Amino acid sequence: MLQRITSSKNNIIKEIKSLKLRKYREELGLFFIEGLRMAEEAIKENARIVRVLMSDKFAGGEAADSIVKWSEKNGCQAIVVPDSLFEELSDTKTPQGILMVAETKFYEIDKILGDTNYLLVLDSVQDPGNLGTIIRTADAAGFTGIIISKGCVDAYSPKVLRSTMGSIFRMPLCFTDSLEKVLEKIKLKGIRIYASHLSAEESCYEINMTNNIAIIIGNEANGISDEILPYADKLIKIPMYGRTESLNASIAAGILMFECVRQRIANGLP
Repeated sequence: MLQRITSSKNNIIKEIKSLKLRKYREELGLFFIEGLRMAEEAIKENARIVRVLMSDKFAGGEAADSIVKWSEKNGCQAIVVPDSLFEELSDTKTPQGILMVAETKFYEIDKILGDTNYLLVLDSVQDPGNLGTIIRTADAAGFTGIIISKGCVDAYSPKVLRSTMGSIFRMPLCFTDSLEKVLEKIKLKGIRIYASHLSAEESCYEINMTNNIAIIIGNEANGISDEILPYADKLIKIPMYGRTESLNASIAAGILMFECVRQRIANGLP
């Protein structure tokens, strides 16, 4: 049954508002997504949704019926609010009138590692658009997990979530306060670690990037930190024929991940 809330002082509304800030997302273990497509992706991927919030306008449309039925079937709280209150909660300029609050999902590195490993290691990637695009691209390239250092932007921030286009629900993410410890575990599993670096002598097209690899992508401005670089078994580069010195972090990650895809296809690997 739909619950109606009209006051911005309601505790549920206050909680949703607080989720715009990383501090409260981390404290509560919750985040929110907006838009019908993201809502449908969350349902499809069995995200742990705790409540659904709809504007009056959205609730009066056809798309709301299936959402309400799903909420009732799954015991998920469904709430309707005035359009003006929804706009107050929304993080977009033109809100669609639906958002979902879900539980954040964390993976320990041991839960990610398997017989086949294609990993991405992010060392202080701070641009939300870059992180979201990297998550989406890793999903498309069939990578098995992403390791995210403490210095990275929050993967559950609204801007990152929008950029993932739903891949946030499919890609296993490992958040760590100690990238060094995680890299040590990776090494013990026999996984080759490659670092994308401008001083590298070998290009990504000259090395074996099939199965059991981890690729480190560094900070947009400073690259890979001095503490992390020694963990790499090999430094690799993306050949460039133009005059620019470096690539955007998400573009570089995409090129390297799809070189893995190319090599997998060439070697008949799944």
